Amino acid sequence: MTDAYIFDAVRTPRGKGRKDGSLHEVTALRLSTTALDALKARNALDGHAVEDVIWGNVTQVGEQGACLARTAVLTSELDESIPGVSINRFCASGLEAVNMAANQVRGGAGGAYIAGGVESMSRVPMGSDGGAIAADPSVAMKMYFVPQGIGADIIATEYGFTRDQADELAVESQKRAKAAWDDRRFTKSVVPVRDVNGLTILDRDEHMRPETDMQSLGALKPSFKDQGEVMPGFDKVAMLKYPHLERIEHIHHAGNSSGIVDGAAAVLIGSKEWGEANGLTPRARIRATAKIGTDPTIMLTGPVPVTQKILRESGMEIGDIDLFEVNEAFAAVVMRFMQAFEVDPAKVNVNGGAIAMGHPLGATGAMILGTLLDEMERSDRETGLATLCIGSGMGAATIIERV
Repeated sequence: MTDAYIFDAVRTPRGKGRKDGSLHEVTALRLSTTALDALKARNALDGHAVEDVIWGNVTQVGEQGACLARTAVLTSELDESIPGVSINRFCASGLEAVNMAANQVRGGAGGAYIAGGVESMSRVPMGSDGGAIAADPSVAMKMYFVPQGIGADIIATEYGFTRDQADELAVESQKRAKAAWDDRRFTKSVVPVRDVNGLTILDRDEHMRPETDMQSLGALKPSFKDQGEVMPGFDKVAMLKYPHLERIEHIHHAGNSSGIVDGAAAVLIGSKEWGEANGLTPRARIRATAKIGTDPTIMLTGPVPVTQKILRESGMEIGDIDLFEVNEAFAAVVMRFMQAFEVDPAKVNVNGGAIAMGHPLGATGAMILGTLLDEMERSDRETGLATLCIGSGMGAATIIERV
């Protein structure tokens, strides 16, 4: 089997996913072409340089519909002979795109791919596709559907996490993100978003709130308490599934949950032979990939079993991993991961995460993989694991090692 390597990784800054966010007037298509053009220019890609563009985006309706991947290729500087395919594995779409590309290379189906994803959450609201998993009662009732925030609160209740613990993790995420930006740790990968005149619209993540402290978080109302306890009463649905829980502790709020943002990210993946033919040096080898299905009600526990699976299948142990990127969808997700594996918090999300910088659904997986690679190079670490929880109960993971 051919080894798959990462040659480059780029991302846009994350813009606030609101009408007053800097990227609100920038479509998902333009964000995508920004990332694709950056990869082409940085690596001098020419002609049919890659076999395909595999592109994740979650809410595939309106301007994010109609195979956005192919449209992005046609509006980018890439050659029109390169096709494109859009995929959706919810929050892990960007990482799944990378994993699919890597496994295509490993199987000999082409020398190289561009993979990644995009989400414009300010322009195409989350859930606006009206999928059956939440909207069709015959599906929702069968699987005891509850919103993701309720799922996060179930994790906190089940595993004994308090609001103070969640808030402490959130404050640390903000501190680490600020320190990383101040130390210019993202400079290698972040490409600015510009307008038609070439003027910079955004060149820095704008969701961060570095002034966040325990006092300011303590003033925030739990975001999912009313959903759970009043209307439509999702706590009762959850307790039908988990009767051992006497009540759901609602600890999550806007300050310890991932931010709604806009952004795109792209990763260049190929074989060593392809790199040699194109004068490119690989930065890391993709050692293993994995995905798994999990309980669809609590929904967000996927990082634990998928990490167990990827370690088992690759013949590794948790101690073999030097750095971790665990998507901060909600604080309890990361806390459960660290609890399950007894991982040193100093090795997890060392440059902050989605609580501080935001979670542009279809792009996040590719973003955190690029962040992981940059940090492995900066701190001279050898192996890293990126993993995300996924809506409706799934998990995805990737292990990379420097070369």
